[in-house]
Amino acid sequence: MTDPMDELTALSADEVVTHAFSRDVVLPDGGVLVLVTLDNGRDHTRPNTFGPRGLLELEAALLGAKDRAGRGEITGLAVTGKPFILAAGADLSQVGRLQDRETGKRLAQLGHRVLGQLGTLGVPSFCFINGLTLGGGLEIALNADYRTVDSSTPAIAFPEVFLGLIPGWGGATLLPNLIGIENALKVIVENPLKQNRTLTAEQAFDLGIADVLLPSATFLERSIQWAADVLAGRVRVERPHAPGRLERLAKWDVAIGIARKQLESRIGTVPRSPYVALDLLKGAKKATNPAAVAASFAAEDEALADLIAGDQFVASIYAFDLVQKRARKPAGAPDPKIAKPVAKVGVIGAGLMASQFALLFARRLRVPVLITDLDRARVDAGIQRIRDDVAALQAKGRVSGDEANRLFASITGTTDIADFADCDWVIEAVFEELGVKQAVFANVEPHLSPEAVLATNTSSLSVEAIGAELAHPERVVGFHFFNPVAVMPLVEVVRTPATDAETLSTAMVVAGKLKKNAVIAKDAPGFVVNRVLAKVLGEAMHAVDTGTPFEVVDTALDPFGLPMSPFELLDLVGLQVGAHVLDTHHAAFPDRFFESANLHALADAGVLLEKDDKGTVKGFDKRAVALVRKAVPRGATPPTAEQFRLRVEDGLADEIHRMLEEEVVSAPEDIDLCLLLGAGYPFHSGGITPYLDRVGASERAFGDTFHHPPIRGAAHRDPAEEPAPV
Repeated sequence: MTDPMDELTALSADEVVTHAFSRDVVLPDGGVLVLVTLDNGRDHTRPNTFGPRGLLELEAALLGAKDRAGRGEITGLAVTGKPFILAAGADLSQVGRLQDRETGKRLAQLGHRVLGQLGTLGVPSFCFINGLTLGGGLEIALNADYRTVDSSTPAIAFPEVFLGLIPGWGGATLLPNLIGIENALKVIVENPLKQNRTLTAEQAFDLGIADVLLPSATFLERSIQWAADVLAGRVRVERPHAPGRLERLAKWDVAIGIARKQLESRIGTVPRSPYVALDLLKGAKKATNPAAVAASFAAEDEALADLIAGDQFVASIYAFDLVQKRARKPAGAPDPKIAKPVAKVGVIGAGLMASQFALLFARRLRVPVLITDLDRARVDAGIQRIRDDVAALQAKGRVSGDEANRLFASITGTTDIADFADCDWVIEAVFEELGVKQAVFANVEPHLSPEAVLATNTSSLSVEAIGAELAHPERVVGFHFFNPVAVMPLVEVVRTPATDAETLSTAMVVAGKLKKNAVIAKDAPGFVVNRVLAKVLGEAMHAVDTGTPFEVVDTALDPFGLPMSPFELLDLVGLQVGAHVLDTHHAAFPDRFFESANLHALADAGVLLEKDDKGTVKGFDKRAVALVRKAVPRGATPPTAEQFRLRVEDGLADEIHRMLEEEVVSAPEDIDLCLLLGAGYPFHSGGITPYLDRVGASERAFGDTFHHPPIRGAAHRDPAEEPAPV
């Protein structure tokens, strides 16, 4: 009879197999502990992962130990990993190519079948968590009876919800029954949605995930001795966080309900995996006996199969791959070897944004930074703002006292632009007006060496125009940060026709040293992120300008799953800034981008959203509604929510297609990377282009799709389509 798992192994011919090497360790009491070491034969850059072949090899090792236990030859079994790594979970490149839901379910069942052997060996099982432990790696540990952890382990986590999945090899069932529902919610749902936050070894021990925390230098020896003590009865393991009867009766469902409401207010209801995880965690309350555990595992199988076959998982893996790979090797980047050295930085401006620049450059580049402004009072205010920020970092333990003193000493101010003479990199952060930016560069250029780079943080003005009157326009480059500067990971590096390779290379190297992901964009209105945002905001304002209620427009784009609604975004960037961005794009593309007199009126009045004392949005300011309503042209036909959404979808597909034809960036992947890192677009949508393909906007706008094949899950894939590459 054909094993139903044969189809899985047939799909994984190129799997990097994590092998399971077994050896006997004779314990001081004379018993034998089988030590299974997981090792894929690669270095630390390729963690242990599990595809079907690796799982089956682990199963063979466990079944062999089970036979020996039945014969009385061994007293226990422990699983550990290669140096510094236990396992990073399932091999997602294998998961992403599964052809249908049923095959996905088989993979879930195989994981349960294999890891479940740890609880049926006939002897106690241990997991020695010796390093990086993620996803399925953590589920190996949870399926074991006991766990030790190396104190130097850098990351322990369940990242599945972040990737459109759930911990489906026992994690959603076992973890809450080990450490309690509130702790499990933190690990399985809350942490992944906070930029994939992980646990340290000490945090994992404090939560009760590990039974003992052991020093790194003697971790394996101490783990074996501890296991021997457990087997001999000299150590009794307590589980203080394990849920009791009262927690199951009163606390469990309440915690799930609170978490659900928090999710709905924070991320909306479009992402599937967080809510599927909540459902599984709720059901895990009943998993108090073998039959109930088996039923809970079966529910994990069904949930994982649904998610694997869905669009959001494939889109999430696409997005994850962009951030992990494409962002590290930016398209069009010159050889970093030709970058100019940067030993001192000058910042023109001393306002809030300029102060953030100065501190970031001083922290990351570890070079002197000089700031300037129109007068001494402004310079002194900027320096004080920086000192306050450093003090806040020190209070939070983010910088040491020595580092704080270094930063205080390295950032200075001046009102004499001649002091910039020895700066290798000068960046301006002044008012967003072409004449102002041209003037500050013209003033500083005569004092600089011809090799010094001039960077502008403009968000939408022409970088070429800013440097057009300079003696050396080839050393001008756009370097567009996103706010808050210290947090947002994207920098748009903007090349003009004059920008030379050395300047562009320097900008890319500097971005890397600042720990930012840089995408190279052609000098065009709005570059990437603001051109997309201008399209959305312009359409939103046009809809209310023609009579569609604010509330209708604000919720019509909910299917996008965006981090905030159009008007929340407008409030965040500032009404004046938003009006400027729309004006800039309307001037450049008057047939495709709307201007809005109403937005200028709202900006002048300073009204849009109504908020409570804590800043929570309660609705729209009545003055804003009245102001716009009275300006609606007589006879205007306001679009419905559906018409507005379709217009935005088709408009975005058209605009992004034009951006690619204009070679603003080299590929759709760069558009998505910019929106993921610079605008907070969700991983579950893959950015924007996979979404536009899936909803048919690409076909409607330009008769094709951005991706070939489109990035969609097996459940929604044309049978003739091959899976999208993962």
